Amino acid sequence: MHAIQIDRHGGPEVMMWRELPEPVPGPGEALVQLGAAGVNYMDTGIRRQGAPGWTAPLVLGAEGVGRVVALGEDVDGVAVGDRVAWYYHPGSYAELLAIPADSLVKVPEGIEDETAAAVMLQGITAHHFITETYQVKPGDTAVVHAAAGGVGLLLTQMIKTRGATVIGLVSRHEKVAIARNAGADHVLVWSGGGFEGRIRELTRGEGAHVVYDGGGTPTFRSSQLALRPHGVHAYYGPIMGVPSFRPTDLPHSILLSYPVLHDHVPTREALVRRTGEIFDLILAGQLTPVIGGRYPLREAARAHADLESRTTTGKLLLIP
Repeated sequence: MHAIQIDRHGGPEVMMWRELPEPVPGPGEALVQLGAAGVNYMDTGIRRQGAPGWTAPLVLGAEGVGRVVALGEDVDGVAVGDRVAWYYHPGSYAELLAIPADSLVKVPEGIEDETAAAVMLQGITAHHFITETYQVKPGDTAVVHAAAGGVGLLLTQMIKTRGATVIGLVSRHEKVAIARNAGADHVLVWSGGGFEGRIRELTRGEGAHVVYDGGGTPTFRSSQLALRPHGVHAYYGPIMGVPSFRPTDLPHSILLSYPVLHDHVPTREALVRRTGEIFDLILAGQLTPVIGGRYPLREAARAHADLESRTTTGKLLLIP
């Protein structure tokens, strides 16, 4: 079987299309044939510099959907032939994967492979943001950075199901319509900081209830200044840089939250519950992932280069 492997960390050029031994599922594992893998900024960060538990040499990728083709011993809950999806499992840029069965969720009928692949990591992230990081309520105002990106488009749609107002920030004029089509009430074309004045204008001087900020160091301070007293700054942009600050620098008695990926679904039960709620939104027509690009698996390096150029919209997928 083939996979995208790196032997060292660096730019997209370190990503190699390799023929590797077919994995054998061990006890409690299922062998899954890939249907689609998602591409995430997290993947580019791991490729560039690694992360705890994710150091070269390794096969890249953290999420996907596929079909179970074999089982190891002592596997419950999935069977050969099941369509399944997974979240935060290393090695997803591969034609075949051996995955712990407890990490798999069944994909309901009526949801296509590409749709399921597009809502695992980013959909779970967005769902955690509106339910745990800050419980979005009717009448709230939420600011969504990168509102035409994968997380931003899902987050905008989920926020609108809760009756709140969305102010989206995008980097280019051509992304405005995409953010509006997802339900954003206002869309600002903005790069970097300095946008807090416009947020206050749109909220009649009060500020937003929550800012979902994946912009890194350039947007960190302005995101905080755009909040009302006791607002929540949900900062998930360390891959774009982490600023130094003192707690006494936080304005308006705001709360700073750094949602950690593996805390979104700390247990098997949480994974099943959260993905079930996301799948229900899709089946009800309230959540539609935007597929911004499909790439052959062997061209994953091109997908990484495109994502890092910040010219893409929606979710990028790799198809074997």
